[in-house]
Amino acid sequence: MTGCVLMLSAAHPPDDIRIVAKEGAALAAAGHRVIHLAPGDPPAPVLHGVALHSHGPKRRGWRGRVLGIAALARAAAAQRPAVIHAHEPDSWAAARLAAWRCGARMVLDVHEHYPSRLDPRLPRALRPLGRAALTALCRLLALGADAVVVAKDGLDDAFGGEARCTRVRNYAGDPGIPPRIHAPGPLRLLHLGALGASRGAFTMLDALALLPADARLVLVGRFTDGSEAAFDARAAALDVAHRIEKHGWLPREAALAEAARCDIALVLFQPGVENHRLALPHKLFDAMLLGLPVIVPDFAEEVLDVVAAAGCGLAVDTADARAVAEAALRLRDPALRAELGACGRAAALTRFGWPAEAARLVALYARLLPGGATASPRPSSLPHPAGAAASDGG
Repeated sequence: MTGCVLMLSAAHPPDDIRIVAKEGAALAAAGHRVIHLAPGDPPAPVLHGVALHSHGPKRRGWRGRVLGIAALARAAAAQRPAVIHAHEPDSWAAARLAAWRCGARMVLDVHEHYPSRLDPRLPRALRPLGRAALTALCRLLALGADAVVVAKDGLDDAFGGEARCTRVRNYAGDPGIPPRIHAPGPLRLLHLGALGASRGAFTMLDALALLPADARLVLVGRFTDGSEAAFDARAAALDVAHRIEKHGWLPREAALAEAARCDIALVLFQPGVENHRLALPHKLFDAMLLGLPVIVPDFAEEVLDVVAAAGCGLAVDTADARAVAEAALRLRDPALRAELGACGRAAALTRFGWPAEAARLVALYARLLPGGATASPRPSSLPHPAGAAASDGG
């Protein structure tokens, strides 16, 4: 496997959309041999031109993930890659150890705003200190990296700023599904992707209870925070359980086909979380490509910029169920939904399309591997892995 690009994940699933269907597929199409080494059982040996390998079951909790770094590094080095492209802080650390072992180049892929991760667990007075500590840790992990890729604007400060980082934004590619034809009739509200309290699950319920009795809520995705039982109990108490369609996790093609039968897409991140303010979720662009108008948070700067530029939806206080319901009622007009949906689709196919982002990633790899997909790993002048691990731990 000499010369391959190894996408390394400590927690992302083997078929993760950004890692495999977007970045990995773009690099494979450019002629690189790409592997995604991830936890869990791959759904297929190869997906989108990317070979899917498992390094074992997903480790639970931060202790398990920290303790698993050394094993992850060994698994990565065993592939003898030319580049290790790592996707979480613990995989960044593993990539550094593995690069010392095999002489690979190293790319850090930053998906979220890590300096704010401790905010929910700290008193407000201690949050600046927590952010400073995590920023220092991010910079330490980035030392020696050959490149840093960020999934959205606002993430590069902790990694050296724009001069240090390459932005490969989380835009979506055309799924090849015809856009929704909007017509009069009962509203079908869609939530696509991971579910939980912080993603507005309970706000959706309260908003549904305020809408006409024929309105439906379609959920495509799984609960990730353990709140599903409370959600079901709340739905029963509001007498709306019979108006909810829960499809659970579906393969991407099936999920988008189900989404295409809906009228309005909900992106209801709740306030108070920095990663929600800077969010740029797949589901926003999926909805736009399907011609669905969106209801989005009025505090989410990245999302607001996209929706305002595209003219494809309404921004509301997503902590206020009545505001969400009122926005949905405004969108009962099929002509308005069709207008907003068409604007969103046009923007998602052009200004906010994935091809330009893919080209930026491929150009970065052309600089990292000027010899192309068959380039060998660079000779390592760094310390022996045992010494490197000791210094890293210090």
